[in-house]
Amino acid sequence: MNTNTMTAYSGKNPSNLRLKCHICSAETRTLFTAAVLNKHEANYRYCAECDHLFVSEPTWLEEAYSEAIAQEDTDVASRNIFTALRLAAINYFVLGDRGKEKYVDVAGGYGLLTRLMRDLGFNYFWSDRYAANLFARGFEYDATQGACLSVSAVEILEHTLDPLDFIQRTLADHQSDTLIFTTEVFADNAPPLPEHWSYYAFGTGQHIAFFSRLGLARLAERLGMTYYPLGRLHVFSRKRLPRWKLLLASHKLLVIPLALLAAWRLGSRRGRDQAIIRNQTNRTRA
Repeated sequence: MNTNTMTAYSGKNPSNLRLKCHICSAETRTLFTAAVLNKHEANYRYCAECDHLFVSEPTWLEEAYSEAIAQEDTDVASRNIFTALRLAAINYFVLGDRGKEKYVDVAGGYGLLTRLMRDLGFNYFWSDRYAANLFARGFEYDATQGACLSVSAVEILEHTLDPLDFIQRTLADHQSDTLIFTTEVFADNAPPLPEHWSYYAFGTGQHIAFFSRLGLARLAERLGMTYYPLGRLHVFSRKRLPRWKLLLASHKLLVIPLALLAAWRLGSRRGRDQAIIRNQTNRTRA
């Protein structure tokens, strides 16, 4: 990723200084300043109306995104594995997929989550304008694939310059009513000071938007959606989803057996995908 990536996610020009909240346009105040990438002074502004904290004028994004995944992101593999299990349980037992629906993982990085979801039996596709699809080649999303039952965005919202615009455009582009995403939240109405929260990630310069559960609820309300908090996993949907099913499908003791049951019933797509890729390769060579 690079600066243009973040502009694409936000629909905004990152050089414009934001003194007003980009979610509700209320006045904001500087909560603190901090050194990002050990050399850039960052101004962290807080909107009390949205309980939202963001960085104004992050001019270092091109440097921060010289690599799509930060070197210190050491939980990238385990995060994708456990997220895939939770998504599988939710897709099957809450959204009711029986193998006929489509999904997309936006800003999907190297395609690991997409590959895992296909291995679990779900018709997942990858999308990311600026990262290389290494694990899910041949299963890139395009508009001809039609509407998606849900869109996943893993550890993306904290990277966006304009979260409201990002969600609106993402759902519209993929004809979906449901966004399932991950991000770490702070306590309601209590954004932490710099020394008290490692999620600011000053060393990478990539995290520029921060939320509480209250803030996410207000964001969902502005989108005309319902917010379903599930720990670090969050669901925004225009549909009325059964909360009790969501809680069961994301329970730490139930998520693995439910995901594996769903995978057993649907059947892995590994073999089918291999045949698809082989046929594509043979046609290309013919």
